[in-house]
Amino acid sequence: MNDAVHRFEVAADHPAFAGHFPGQPLLPGVLLLAEVMRALRAAPALAARLGAHPEVAAAKFLAPVGPGQAGEVRLFDEGKALRFEVHAGGVLSASGQLRAETGA
Repeated sequence: MNDAVHRFEVAADHPAFAGHFPGQPLLPGVLLLAEVMRALRAAPALAARLGAHPEVAAAKFLAPVGPGQAGEVRLFDEGKALRFEVHAGGVLSASGQLRAETGA
């Protein structure tokens, strides 16, 4: 089984925090998914299995990620798909599944 870990840090002045949300900034879910895709690209064997255009089959956003937080993406090989977890501040912030593109 091939698993992978990718570490990231969200800059406190990241432009995504402006207006998202005033007084209680949090990183938009789409940027957490971008970190998941970076983690996938950093694991060539896993990326090759899913092809050039992997799909997010499922995603749950469980806890906010705020300015200046460090985190990590964990990818778990589950055969035909990959399960992902995003941890930030010691908390599971998001989870889901990636699969090979199924077509439109």
